[in-house]
Amino acid sequence: MGRQRGTRGRHAATTAALLAATVTAALTAGCTGGGGPGDDGRRSARESEQGTSPSATGASVLAVKLDNAAAARPHTGVDAADVVYAEQVEGGLSRLMAVYATQLPKTVGPVRSARESDLELLRQFDRPTLAFSGAQKKLLPLIDRAPLRAETPGSAPDAYSRGSGKPAPHNLYLRPERLIPEAPGQAALTTGFRYGTAPSGGTATTSQTVRYPAARFTFTWSDSRDRWLVGMDGAPATTADGKRMAAATVVVQYVKVRESAFRDFLGNNTPYTETVGSGKATVLRDGRAHAVNWKRADATDGTAFTTGDGTPVNFAKGQVWVVYAKAS
Repeated sequence: MGRQRGTRGRHAATTAALLAATVTAALTAGCTGGGGPGDDGRRSARESEQGTSPSATGASVLAVKLDNAAAARPHTGVDAADVVYAEQVEGGLSRLMAVYATQLPKTVGPVRSARESDLELLRQFDRPTLAFSGAQKKLLPLIDRAPLRAETPGSAPDAYSRGSGKPAPHNLYLRPERLIPEAPGQAALTTGFRYGTAPSGGTATTSQTVRYPAARFTFTWSDSRDRWLVGMDGAPATTADGKRMAAATVVVQYVKVRESAFRDFLGNNTPYTETVGSGKATVLRDGRAHAVNWKRADATDGTAFTTGDGTPVNFAKGQVWVVYAKAS
């Protein structure tokens, strides 16, 4: 589902930007850094050139990078997301990216740092807003050049705050309305997903687990809720108000996961999850598992899911979880 892109602003390599980058490098504690306000004090040169203020209305989705360590749970505001992406990060752990288009929760979090893979994944949207708490210093120039609006505690301090119920860095929360005053709407979800009648066939399935080296997700079908209940690392996943996380559709997408050029402050390599290309996937909906194919020809495209004969696969209406798993 390719789309024409407008002309994007060029990155301005001014002395002020270089100075700001130096400040940011000193304040950002690597890929796994999730420091508070001030850990990334820059607004990209692209933002300055276009005169966009932190409170300007977003033309696209809001994507929030979320901590998924045990100390960060339970999450806040994830149940309001239209799409939740799960990916592997350093040490075999996982991180989430929650994407909002049809509604904005009052609070989202805990917020953590960005990864290189996020830039490719977000190209499917038209200049999305990416909320995150920092990034590895060598990644920051790539984020500046990416066609997105980056918002951190340093660039939008009034949008972030620390909670008292968890230790830092697992307690940073975002107030979305401070970044985009209103939800952009369904049309902003240019993911390529189709919704409608369930595909024929499939296999009756009550539960499916996706394992990373040091994390796992389990999705269990609930007839009473007509949803897949989410489990993380062997425990039920709940929101901060005690509600069980649940998805209408779950996609286990098998992709290439390779080493990137980046490492965290401990020296662990950051995995790069390739979301452009093609491969196999399992779509879970209505208590059944469907073996399908996926294809995303270009980063500016959404992802198409089809059966073996090329028929598009419809998702159930409601929240979609996409879990990226390493292809064998």
